[in-house]
Amino acid sequence: MVCMTVGDIVGATRARLAGGADDVQVRGVAIDSRMVGRGGLFVCFPGERVDGNDYAVAAMGAGAAAVVMTREPEAEVLAEARDLDAAVLVAEGGDAEEFMLRLAGAWRTRNPQWVVVGVTGSVGKTTTKDMLAVALATRYKVHATEGNHNNLIGLPLTLLLASADDEVVVAEMGMNHAGELTRLSACGRPTVAVITNVGTSHIGNLGSREAIARAKAEILSSMQPTDAGCGRARSCLVMTSDNDYAALIEDEYARPRGIEVLSVGADGRCSVRAARVALVGDGRAHVAVTCSDGWRDEVTLPMPGRHVVSDFLLALAVSWRVGADRTAACTAMAHMPQTHMRMEIAGGPGRPRVIDDSYNASPNSTAAALDVLASLPCEGRRVAVLGEVAELGEAAPRLHGYMGAYAAAKPLDLLVLVGTDDADRMAEAALTMGFSEDRLERVRDVDEAIRVIAPIVDEGDLVLVKASRAARLDAFVRKVLA
Repeated sequence: MVCMTVGDIVGATRARLAGGADDVQVRGVAIDSRMVGRGGLFVCFPGERVDGNDYAVAAMGAGAAAVVMTREPEAEVLAEARDLDAAVLVAEGGDAEEFMLRLAGAWRTRNPQWVVVGVTGSVGKTTTKDMLAVALATRYKVHATEGNHNNLIGLPLTLLLASADDEVVVAEMGMNHAGELTRLSACGRPTVAVITNVGTSHIGNLGSREAIARAKAEILSSMQPTDAGCGRARSCLVMTSDNDYAALIEDEYARPRGIEVLSVGADGRCSVRAARVALVGDGRAHVAVTCSDGWRDEVTLPMPGRHVVSDFLLALAVSWRVGADRTAACTAMAHMPQTHMRMEIAGGPGRPRVIDDSYNASPNSTAAALDVLASLPCEGRRVAVLGEVAELGEAAPRLHGYMGAYAAAKPLDLLVLVGTDDADRMAEAALTMGFSEDRLERVRDVDEAIRVIAPIVDEGDLVLVKASRAARLDAFVRKVLA
């Protein structure tokens, strides 16, 4: 984790030292005062309901060596710092987010030996990141993004929690608006970049899929090679061959920067290719994989669905690129645990089986989840509980209609649509495509779903639960499995 003096932090971030000495040593960083370690740095983020500045005194009392405030410190804060030999800083412009980006960028500069693998894309970032973490850990000391801490605060935390003796940092890098990945890339300076795909997530903010593709390509803006750690790792970008914006990203962003592009997929020209894919048992993908140098293997992935094959191929390509043993990497990925609330299958005898994909959603991932629901064996009814997808902007009516139509084409015994206007549009599209009104239920929110739908889900039923996080359908999952 980050280890710097207050003076070094001031120099790196242009924060102002308002109290205490610049030779105070800081180890570790937290943005929650309850998580501050002894000798750590507490960064005060002002929130809508809770202002971190109000907890500066408590953080120092808990052992923080320094606090970073976004307002002028009160006398009480300065007095506490004097009594405890702590330091008080004020972020330039009161901007805690920019402070974190600058500090993490400085810590990255101090660790040029890291191979930083940056993962972005509309769908599959977290699965690919998790696969990379276990695959690369077969040879290297790896630090990876926890959960999906992938934004302008989460990425700096990922870097600041990495240690000087780490060799590889796997960093999930998300975005909602153009320009955000430019800032994240400048902070993390990836050695290897992965773009999982270009979908419709955040199209409401960016306007078109081409704009999304260009925003994803910003991950390349500050790429750099690594000359130590796990050997010389030249900059490269890894993408799937079926990405319809791959040529645009390669021609306009990668080649002008001298960044090599590797492709994975079913195409025989790919560096890593899925020669054969079959669904086995509970819908898990069994993949025969080959590489352009003749290496080959077969692996059964631990999560259901064909859509995870692309994530696996991307992770394998990166593993090969940075020198991990591919057979060991495949074995590690085959035995990795499922990520909670991401195509996680739970339940069983005496209860329904639930495909819990309630953490987040996009039109693409909803279609993939419906494919999985249709492919798995089922003794009872196939039930899809779908909530609305956020951040689609003006495209929301059209894209929700597509999702409803796609659901109508699947062999569902019950389709439950959760939400208001956009759920109505899904329902209208499903009915227009011939889905039986007798098999469709509309509920307004998760509470109504728990009250109306949970009691009628039976043992033997297979239930997919999928929506954006704001729908809170994880509460429905807990009720069904209780």
